[in-house]
Amino acid sequence: TQGKSRVFTLSLKDRSSVLPAGHSANGAFWIDKDTGQWITSDFYGKEMPAWAANFNAQKRNEKYWNLDWKDAKGAVMRSTAPGQKDVDGSNLGFYEIVGRTPYANDYQIEFAKELIANEKLGTGPATDLLAISFSAFDVLGHKVGPDSPQLAAMTLALDKQLADFFAFLGRQYGLANVWIALSADHGIAPMAETAMGLRFSSPRLDLTELRKQLNDALTAKLGSRPNSYVRSTNWPILTLNEDAFANLKEEDAERAVGDALLALHPDFEGYYSKSQLRSGDVSKDVFGQKFLNSYSPHGGWWIMVRPVPFADAYSVLKYKNDVDHGVPYNYDTHVPLMFYGFPFAPGTYRSHAEPVDMAVTLSSLLGINKPTHAIGRVLTEALVPTRAVSRTDEANGDKSNNDKSPK
Repeated sequence: TQGKSRVFTLSLKDRSSVLPAGHSANGAFWIDKDTGQWITSDFYGKEMPAWAANFNAQKRNEKYWNLDWKDAKGAVMRSTAPGQKDVDGSNLGFYEIVGRTPYANDYQIEFAKELIANEKLGTGPATDLLAISFSAFDVLGHKVGPDSPQLAAMTLALDKQLADFFAFLGRQYGLANVWIALSADHGIAPMAETAMGLRFSSPRLDLTELRKQLNDALTAKLGSRPNSYVRSTNWPILTLNEDAFANLKEEDAERAVGDALLALHPDFEGYYSKSQLRSGDVSKDVFGQKFLNSYSPHGGWWIMVRPVPFADAYSVLKYKNDVDHGVPYNYDTHVPLMFYGFPFAPGTYRSHAEPVDMAVTLSSLLGINKPTHAIGRVLTEALVPTRAVSRTDEANGDKSNNDKSPK
């Protein structure tokens, strides 16, 4: 829209706000993890907008301390009392304490309402965009897994919270003038106890120990260099120390690490090297395509690993009992994709769809170019068919061909 639209995002986490915002957004906000105060980057402005600074000055974060989150029977599931400790004895802040309860979603919606009112979204010459990442599901999900009663309770709570938020939007604009899309960036593995209760193997992989084993094996094979062939393990990526592979090309070094991994561990089904993905040399199956979609030219030399289903990994001891994401299996890649608004036909659709289809579908409906690197498709099966406007309709003043953009 050549800058006519305004774009704002908010989340508890920096990356969950910055990535949906992109380079051209008007503002992106997230919280200070200790205090819960809203902050931003000077990339988006030299200082916080006056309304956001005033929100912080009112200390509206403080009302979310010292609350009990109770289940339907009145039993306390979690408390937001300050001073809580992590398993390693470190202090927990607002992000972890409040962020593991539905109160974090209330806090984000409260800030979103202030943003909408003060930035006067929906009053300009083009459609505006507000993206909200409800980070509490991620913060809690890592601790309790997707099958926990706590996560179920948080989902039910969000249903009511969104009902209130949508009612607010209705009062502001009329819901006929609003489009809503809901999705997620990933799922999460089940807790090991849950998987094993279903008779699935669920190995726990110590990435610190794995790195040591790999470096020992590579030292024995390639020479007496210091144990630094694998620099870091950031699930599911193993980053290599390029300088350690003195006489090897990148593809040979990456292959050496991947082959050593498979020789050491039965809990891995395969790997893809950066050089493989760069050349498109992947298996012709769904996993090869998923890894190819994850390729980035950045980050030096690396390989991406594929563990057996239901395996999980940790690199810091305090996360030993947490669960994670980052694998190509359905429990990690199956996410919702929902739309609301006048162009969308009510129903449940069984055809294949992906989150990348969202931007393409909305761009088509808005009558604007899709983003330069967009690879999704227009979800035509979920759209109300447009009706051609006849000359008789035009003569009668009826131009309702469903080509109407929201505020």
